[in-house]
Amino acid sequence: MRCRVCSGLLEKRITDLPFKLGDTSIVIVKGLPVLECLQCHETELEHTVMVRVEKLLASVDQAAELEVLRYAA
Repeated sequence: MRCRVCSGLLEKRITDLPFKLGDTSIVIVKGLPVLECLQCHETELEHTVMVRVEKLLASVDQAAELEVLRYAA
């Protein structure tokens, strides 16, 4: 696969990513499988991973300023 930003090669990696929910809530998802560009380091999520992340984010208490979740495959 190629990067949408620079057309560089994408490589599978495991990383932690922040997601901002609304104005005051941030969720960090740890151990997230991503595709990372070897050239510009942009990250992309595969469709199945994004579906799972959306479910995780929907379960978060949005009153909390910061929450850390572990992505478990």
